[in-house]
Amino acid sequence: MKHAFALILLTLPTLLIAQISITGKITNQSQPIVWANVALTDLDGYIITGGITDDNGVFHLKIAPGTYHLNISFIGYTSFKKEIIVKTDLNLGEIKLKANQTLDEIVITHQKKLIEQKPDRIIFNVENSVTAIGGDALDALRIAPGLSVQNNSINLLGRGASRVMVNGRLLQLSGEDLVSYLNTIASGDIKKIEVITTPPAKYEAAGNGGLINIILKKGQVDSWKNTISFADNINTYNFATLRNSLLYNKNKVSLSFNVNGTKGSSRNIEDFQVYYPTSNWDIDINSKEKKDNLSGQLLLDYDVTESTTIGIQYLGNSKTPNMSDRSVSRIFNEQNTLDSLLINNGNNQSKVNSHLINVHANTKLDSLGKSISFDVDYFTYQSNQNRNFITNSFSANNEFQNINAAANNFTDLNIENFSAKTDMEHPTTFINLSYGAKISSIKNHSDIQFFNTISGAPVYDTNISNTFKYEENNQAIYISGLKKLNKKWDIQLGFRLEHTRTKGHSVQLNETNSNNYTKLFPSLYASYSKNENNSFSISYGKRIERPRFSDLNPFRSVISSNTFSLGNPFLKPSFVDSFEFKHTYKNKYTTNAFLSIKHDGASVIFTSDVENSTQIVTRSNFFKQHMFGIGESFLFDTFSWWQSQNSFNVIGSKTEFTQNIGAKPKNGFMFSANSSNSFTMNDSTKLQLDATYSSPFKAGLFSVGSTSSIDLGMSKTFLDKNLQVAILVKDIFNSSSLNQLESTVNNVKQVYGQNDNNRYIRLTASYRFGNKKISEKRRNFGNEEERRRTN
Repeated sequence: MKHAFALILLTLPTLLIAQISITGKITNQSQPIVWANVALTDLDGYIITGGITDDNGVFHLKIAPGTYHLNISFIGYTSFKKEIIVKTDLNLGEIKLKANQTLDEIVITHQKKLIEQKPDRIIFNVENSVTAIGGDALDALRIAPGLSVQNNSINLLGRGASRVMVNGRLLQLSGEDLVSYLNTIASGDIKKIEVITTPPAKYEAAGNGGLINIILKKGQVDSWKNTISFADNINTYNFATLRNSLLYNKNKVSLSFNVNGTKGSSRNIEDFQVYYPTSNWDIDINSKEKKDNLSGQLLLDYDVTESTTIGIQYLGNSKTPNMSDRSVSRIFNEQNTLDSLLINNGNNQSKVNSHLINVHANTKLDSLGKSISFDVDYFTYQSNQNRNFITNSFSANNEFQNINAAANNFTDLNIENFSAKTDMEHPTTFINLSYGAKISSIKNHSDIQFFNTISGAPVYDTNISNTFKYEENNQAIYISGLKKLNKKWDIQLGFRLEHTRTKGHSVQLNETNSNNYTKLFPSLYASYSKNENNSFSISYGKRIERPRFSDLNPFRSVISSNTFSLGNPFLKPSFVDSFEFKHTYKNKYTTNAFLSIKHDGASVIFTSDVENSTQIVTRSNFFKQHMFGIGESFLFDTFSWWQSQNSFNVIGSKTEFTQNIGAKPKNGFMFSANSSNSFTMNDSTKLQLDATYSSPFKAGLFSVGSTSSIDLGMSKTFLDKNLQVAILVKDIFNSSSLNQLESTVNNVKQVYGQNDNNRYIRLTASYRFGNKKISEKRRNFGNEEERRRTN
């Protein structure tokens, strides 16, 4: 494998084509013009290459021999055009631009669309959303187009769980831990969210639901700005957040520093029904979870030279999500008469700490866009939890009978991830190449100590206690080429080769499970521009979905006296083939169709021990699934004061079970609609109204009920737009919660619902001060991915 990697990387330079150098200097009669645009086109006007002038007004281009049109432009000057014949290296000398009439002032009135449709991704400009003000990254994802956030899972509509990146770096977290991490990032620090439906070979192959890239704001050149904000979330319980954000960008230094603190609690309500052959259980769970946390973020870049940037990034979080919960289980007999009750009171004492350190460097090798970047990442995550519970049994008349169960459960989780990667952008006159390599190592150590306390004294239970160690090593190389065939056709082909070795060891069982596999992940993208109004694209990508660490742990995790979860060390990765077609008309109307085929699909199975009336959560690879759909989105912006982005989707499911799990697959169709409306009342006041709807849906083992939401937000600025006040009423009718999640295994039906603080009012006030200079230096910065799969 190592020899194959080296061979591919060594043979890449042979693909290059010899080029001729063109240089020149742009002035305005008396001094150089910096950042002037220089472009070379063919005789039909198609751009071949280009660049900008440096601090001395000098440009350097490389091109194959031929005849071209040279085009030079800069705001406030008359454009320069000239036909040139290139045979050998060419120095054009000094080119003087003539000034236009003096420009007294330039006022920028255009605002980016709230949602932008691109051939390979959807872009949600968070900074333009009123309903995102005062929230966190998870709040922003909840209102992003095509995404669903429910039950600690972030899904691309119809395609499954998505991987999350921050500034192009993949997070090695999932489930509850990913949600906790995203709670620490302020939505006000987010510039935009990219939903990448079919990621190219440059990105990791993991994640069947595509990739979500959260891009944070950067300071503008020669400026500094500090923003302090306060947000209060009002629900059954309240929690408040105080944030401070500093952006500094001057000379060679770019700095971003954020500190966030949250205090308070939120509530979560769950309902669960289990229909056994001779009894029915109706379970209501009400919990109160603390939101106390302190987080910080530091991003520092330094321009060593005009072409080389080095930097460091740190993200840290410390939280104590302590929780108290109470569940009441009403047990009905065959005559549907209340027979008895189980009342469980639980308490969680938790401490979570995470640290991410990234060191990166990026160097531009020439004016054509050739560049190389390096990244080294270290990520550590520690979670310590002490859960105790006691379950009391009562008669139908609410008379105490006995203590059904009592226990104390200590859980320690430690994850370490180290990765290093290099990426090369290598444009040539024939094809734009990108290639690179990455190594990654993950160590997971989890320790569960279970003490039975029903007698009053703690008794260590070796049958439930467990120490589990897991290691995973991954090496990857990729190559991708983008070729513009002509004015209408673009094609991109990529290959990513990943070699993975895993080892999981249970200390108590003295059992080790290992895996070793190499897989090739191709990706293909083609676009066709018929004319200025119509563009088409088609894409294909192969993805992998690896099991989460907790899903591989073979021991049980006790939730209550009659509910526990079991991991499966024999879980295999699932593989997904994704196809997508997209048509865009006038940059306003987009039609999208997709097909996703999952092989060796793995999922949780809600089964039961009928004799002991116990609910058991297990995991297995048991299905093959086809997900398909078609959607339409359109932008309405006829009026300058009203921008409306709308989408409609129809999604279908066809699932086959590849092993007998005591259930039959469910298949069906769902309809979803989304409308996001932004109203500019005046220069200082904005109003936003968002509405969503999803119909009931059957897919695989589960069916789920319909959900809907109406959100209303308003913002107003004061003091020359330095003070912003906003209010949001989220889920006005409290109808967006997960409900009627139903499965039937071995003739036992289970139905689940959850409302996790869905309806609330958020009041926000923020004040900013600092230098308001708005000039912007454009500079490419190529770094990417890492971190996930912890729960």
